[in-house]
Amino acid sequence: MVQAVEKAGAELALLGYPSNFYATTSRQIYDYTKAFCDATRLGVILFPVPHWGFERVHPAGMDPELVKQMVRDIPNIVCIKAESGMPTPAGYVQTWKNHAHEVVVTCPIEGDAIPFAALTPMQFSGTSNTGYYGDIMPRMFKLVQQGQFDEAMKLFWQIHPARMAQRATGNSYMPGTAFINRMDWKYQGWLSGFNGGPLRQPTMKIPDRNMRILREGLKKAGLNPTADPDSEFFVGRNPA
Repeated sequence: MVQAVEKAGAELALLGYPSNFYATTSRQIYDYTKAFCDATRLGVILFPVPHWGFERVHPAGMDPELVKQMVRDIPNIVCIKAESGMPTPAGYVQTWKNHAHEVVVTCPIEGDAIPFAALTPMQFSGTSNTGYYGDIMPRMFKLVQQGQFDEAMKLFWQIHPARMAQRATGNSYMPGTAFINRMDWKYQGWLSGFNGGPLRQPTMKIPDRNMRILREGLKKAGLNPTADPDSEFFVGRNPA
C-alpha cells in the first residue's frame, strides 16, 4: 500500500500499527517500523501513542531509548507525532528535548499544542479533529507563530466549552476501545460545514446524546453550528 501511494505522489506516511500486532518487546516494534520504512522512499511520521497497547513493553509505550534508536537508524523518519503517556504531557516534552534538533516534533492535541507553542518553537501540529472548531486552530497557530500569544489564548478560551464537549464524547468510548470513533469526528466537522455523509463499513456509530453534546459545545463557544437536522449528516452535503 505504501508503495502504491508513493507512486501516486504522496510525500509523507503516518505510521500506525495493526490491531493484531501484539508486540511484547521493543525489538518487535523496531523491526516492524524499520521494515515499513525500508519499503518506501516516503518520509515517515513516527507515532508513539497509547492506541497501540505498547505499554506492556514500556510504560511510555515506545521506550524513549527505542525512539532514539529508530531515529538514528532509519533515515526517512522525519517527524514524531509525540503522544506517549497521554493524557500527561511527558511524552511530548521528552521527545522535544531529545529530538527537536533532528526531526520535526509535533503535538497534535490543540489544547496542549497552543500552550506548548509558547514555550517551544512548533513548526506543525497535526493530525487531529480540529475541523470541529472551523478555522480557529490555524488562526491560533498563526498567532502563536507571530508572537501574539495572548491573542491566541483569547481564541483558546473562547472555544474551551467546545473542547470540553469534544473530550466528553471521546471519554464515552475511548477507555474501552482504544480506538477513535471516526463517525464522531466526522460529525464534528459536519457541524462546522464539512461534508458529512457515510463512512465505509465497518464503522462505529455516534449516539444522539453525543451529537447533542457536540452541537451544544459549539453553541457555547459562539461558533454557530449548522442548523441542519442531524439526520442530514448521515446523507452528506454532496452525496454520490
